[in-house]
Amino acid sequence: MHAHDILTLCGLATAGFACQWLAWRLKLPAILFLLGAGIVAGPVLGWLDPDALFGDLLTPIVSVAVAIILFEGSLTLKLSEIRDHGSVVRNLVTVGVVITWALAGLAAWYFLDWDPYLAALFGAVVTVSGPTVVMPLLRAVRTVSNVSSILRWESILIDPLGAILALLVFDVIISMQAGAGFGHIAVNVAAIALIGTILGVAGGYLFGIAVRKRVIPDLLRDYAALAAVLTVFAVAEVLRSESGFLAVTIMGVWLANMRHVELEDILDFKESITLLLLGALFILLAAKLDITEMTLIGSGALAVIALLQLVAGPIRAFVSAIGSPLNWRETLYVGWVFPRGIVAAAVSSLFALRLVEIDYPGANSLVPLVFTVIIGTVVLQSITAKLVARALGVLEPEPTGVLIVGSNPLARLLAKAIQDSGRRVRVADSHYAGIREARMMGLPVFYGSPVSSYAERGLDITGLGTLIAASRRPGLNELACVRFTADFGRDHVFVLGRRLEKSHEKHSISGAVSGRILFGGEHTIDDLASRVASGQAIKSTELTDEFGFDDYRKQNPNSLILFAIDDNDQLKFPLKDEPFDPAAGWTITALV
Repeated sequence: MHAHDILTLCGLATAGFACQWLAWRLKLPAILFLLGAGIVAGPVLGWLDPDALFGDLLTPIVSVAVAIILFEGSLTLKLSEIRDHGSVVRNLVTVGVVITWALAGLAAWYFLDWDPYLAALFGAVVTVSGPTVVMPLLRAVRTVSNVSSILRWESILIDPLGAILALLVFDVIISMQAGAGFGHIAVNVAAIALIGTILGVAGGYLFGIAVRKRVIPDLLRDYAALAAVLTVFAVAEVLRSESGFLAVTIMGVWLANMRHVELEDILDFKESITLLLLGALFILLAAKLDITEMTLIGSGALAVIALLQLVAGPIRAFVSAIGSPLNWRETLYVGWVFPRGIVAAAVSSLFALRLVEIDYPGANSLVPLVFTVIIGTVVLQSITAKLVARALGVLEPEPTGVLIVGSNPLARLLAKAIQDSGRRVRVADSHYAGIREARMMGLPVFYGSPVSSYAERGLDITGLGTLIAASRRPGLNELACVRFTADFGRDHVFVLGRRLEKSHEKHSISGAVSGRILFGGEHTIDDLASRVASGQAIKSTELTDEFGFDDYRKQNPNSLILFAIDDNDQLKFPLKDEPFDPAAGWTITALV
């Protein structure tokens, strides 16, 4: 391999990391920077030529990468959650998908004079959005809980469903291009669906059983998951071309819905692999763009984006919200926020490569249009999301809820006390037994590491404005404080102190970085845990003019104050080196 090729491959990894780090810092979807880097490196400067770098291997490489991305995305599709999150989400990922498909296809056919089948394929591709583009917007624009919950769950659930629709439309086009009649097309699509479904279900079931029965050691579980996905994909493609993507998607959905199968470690591994693939893949795909093609479709593409944003979005939202408690302002905002993302870019690029190979007319225009829609919707909605939310009155009031990292007995008691005070609370941890106990106490929970990329998509912080890091793992507390300072602000990030040996002090992270230290730093998490274990209970007391804080102290000399609610209904904590002077009208909650 030439030194130039080595430099290019290593540069892809570095550029991918740089783009995703920049997106994280700016709270913008990473795909925006990845596509921009690819366009600059490829058609603008001519530094990167994917065809020259990979040759005939480009299509197989993209195919394998897309298969892994589809599998990872489908692992989040729990069918029970479609039911649990109400009729609006269910309608958006079913009826709404059909509305978007039809109107987007009509727009490409009318404004760009495309072949009806290619237009239908484009319509299917842009029915997907995805949490990687929606979640950064929701973190930057804190909307009321019902709106943010709908947008969040729609983005998670719609990816695999829209991908399956796009795959079936693509299979129809491939069959027609081969000269098959309607009967043969129906048989071919049915065969693809049957083989993909059987292999996907079989692969998901067998791997799930292996995980459940611990046939595979923890050390090899991630490797086994990747090998299983690639095996299912390869076998399906050998049996019937184009069935592999459906197989891996169904495999992921099956695994996500199996009972007693712990997927946390696999999700973390798949996210790491996917992040690496995304960085390199989208820079490569964007480098293949033809600037001339993008220029030719310019005005037509803008018309398509306008129709998707101003017509298709509101229609799908209002139809999906029929009979729901959403008002017209909330419904309109749900229709406004629908940026296209990773799955749309990945599958459209793969479809275009396959269609070019069989000389399908107009195939070279598919990717430029999809990428233009992605860039256009992401940029437009990143700029306007907060302005539109403010204009429609759907911005969230000052959040008063608390996110608690850790599910040990102390963390659970603290969460329950805060919940009983009338505040929203959520317990986040990857310790299953603790999360199960928290759920049995009626506490909202998030099972998974709160600092993982999985949490970026799945952890709902709507209504939460304060963090308490109460895990028994100091490293997790420190990472959580650093991670959520960007969302809650430094003044609202707190951590339980821990006793440090002198030899370890130089390795600890300072309170200025890891969070404000609760309880004056005098009471560590071990001290509090021992109080709970000894039988101390949490009790709330309201202060009055007749019974002030001094009286409370005399009556409860050994109590440990956890928090207080002041006369303005603000949550107050006793902190190190800061005054804490409860007055009449305050309610004190303490371990007594």
